[in-house]
Amino acid sequence: MAGLYLRPEGLVYGAAARDAVTSGAAGWLAGSAVAFTSCEVLEGKIQNPVRQLLPFSKLKGIRDQTLREQLSWLTEPRDPIAGIDWEKTRIMGIVNVTPDSFSDGGHYLNAQSAIAHGTYLRHCGADILDVGGESTRPGAEAVSRREEQARVVPVIEELGQGSVPVSVDTRNARLMRLVLGKGADIINDVSALTHDDDALGVVALSGCPVVLMHARGEPETMQDEPRYENVLLEVYRYLEERIEACLTAGMERSSIIVDPGIGFGKTLDHNLVLLRNLGLFHGLGCVVLLGASRKRFIGELTGETLPDQRVPGSLAAVFQAALQAVQIVRVHDVAQTAQCLAVAEAILQE
Repeated sequence: MAGLYLRPEGLVYGAAARDAVTSGAAGWLAGSAVAFTSCEVLEGKIQNPVRQLLPFSKLKGIRDQTLREQLSWLTEPRDPIAGIDWEKTRIMGIVNVTPDSFSDGGHYLNAQSAIAHGTYLRHCGADILDVGGESTRPGAEAVSRREEQARVVPVIEELGQGSVPVSVDTRNARLMRLVLGKGADIINDVSALTHDDDALGVVALSGCPVVLMHARGEPETMQDEPRYENVLLEVYRYLEERIEACLTAGMERSSIIVDPGIGFGKTLDHNLVLLRNLGLFHGLGCVVLLGASRKRFIGELTGETLPDQRVPGSLAAVFQAALQAVQIVRVHDVAQTAQCLAVAEAILQE
């Protein structure tokens, strides 16, 4: 299938960015402190697109409606979601109420320990708390809806009364409907509202923000030799299609967050391609989220087998996200991430 894509290039920061934007030689990337001076235009079939590098000054004069729309989405600031603005990269702290999550499974399985952990992450600087009761790590088995509900609801009821928005990491429509009445602000669905036939309708009717993530296959089998002809454009196209499904259902683009799904049906090389090219996803016109915390690809690169020892590698991914104006990073290690982003922001702002 043919398509047209804009990948921002020539990223500049600080005074250089301000001067370039003022002179008309660059545009702000999604309204951030990062500016881009050119774009790689990719056109044609996903397998072998034609590539052309165009300076920003020339892009502004292009009449092609599709290109103009994508350029507008690349540059326009994103509207606040759940009361959060995107003047800087925000931190989503992970609260896993599960026995089998790849990194911290079983650490916060009872409600009180999960609530205490969420409160701690909030104190460390989390802008959003993401609560999940079903592990979707590679090889994970599904849990019953009743069990997932029993794990999550008491935690949401408590954390939902706090000072930061709470998202719920679930694929199940019944739980979505329930938690939205218990204090949840955002639905985070690793299946992009495809796992449960009722999920799209529940989210659309509620009007709540949603995270749409790309995944290839089910958790049990998604890492069984995943293959793509062009992982970057295939992930982009999938998210584009899921956004269109949401818009058709009555949702607003401004309430949608997209996640390229690092580690979900992807090899090491696939993950690295996505990390190098995160800026492309701003062309979808949505807030972009990156979830790379402690994941297996870091272990593959470093030889570190213990997930909780992959914090330095996780911070490298966070820094890369900040340099490409990603609005949300989903992490286990909030205090360390806050410190990393403080340094990144100082560099970007100059």
